[in-house]
Amino acid sequence: QVQLVESGGGLVQPGGSLRLSCAASGFTFSTYGMRWYRQAPGKERELVAALASGDGSTNYADYAKGRFTISRDNAKNTVYLQMNSLKPEDTAVYSCRAVISSRIYWGQGTQVSVSS
Repeated sequence: QVQLVESGGGLVQPGGSLRLSCAASGFTFSTYGMRWYRQAPGKERELVAALASGDGSTNYADYAKGRFTISRDNAKNTVYLQMNSLKPEDTAVYSCRAVISSRIYWGQGTQVSVSS
């Protein structure tokens, strides 16, 4: 079955960096686009970044441009989110998402907290 497992979250000071990982299994990872979303307390879930499977094109939310980078390692069936220059407003649960045969799959999420 399809599984997405995130890791790499934690507590970091403003200006710090984190790299999130999402390990995928149960489907042909290399042929699917992947996305990272986040949800802050009391707010709706929002798209952070997207990475296409074919040409590897990427899209970012405005707040992520220049600070976050989405990438993938098809040999490891893993998608990453490198986050630099973190701000307190980046505090949220970050989740990866895949859409396979019109069905949406989510990981359990990983908490990112940015605080001094």
